[in-house]
Amino acid sequence: MRVWKHFHKVPLRVLRISKRRNLIRLKRSMVKVKIALAQERVETRAMLSIYKRYTKRDASAEEMRIANQQFVDILKGLGIGIFAILPFAPITIPLMIKVGRWVGVEILPSAFVDDKKPSNKQ
Repeated sequence: MRVWKHFHKVPLRVLRISKRRNLIRLKRSMVKVKIALAQERVETRAMLSIYKRYTKRDASAEEMRIANQQFVDILKGLGIGIFAILPFAPITIPLMIKVGRWVGVEILPSAFVDDKKPSNKQ
């Protein structure tokens, strides 16, 4: 009888552990998204202040280059946002990102891109 009791409780324990693991994984990914969105917000505010200074002829060429890169990031985010409202978005967006990287085009804003690049050491 003891063996049956132990054998019966094991799958429930495994389910609880896997549920907890998935919950922790979801929380970590949400924190990563929150950090990336906060970084984009800061960069966008800086971009707007640079554009404001540019209208007064007070911005340098380097600052304008940074502001223009952030503007491109905003456009990338808007492009992904359009696909987020379409059906099957959880399938199409990762597929588009994978195909884009395969072709050599980055479609995610810079805050969402990991800087981890595989090294080709052989």
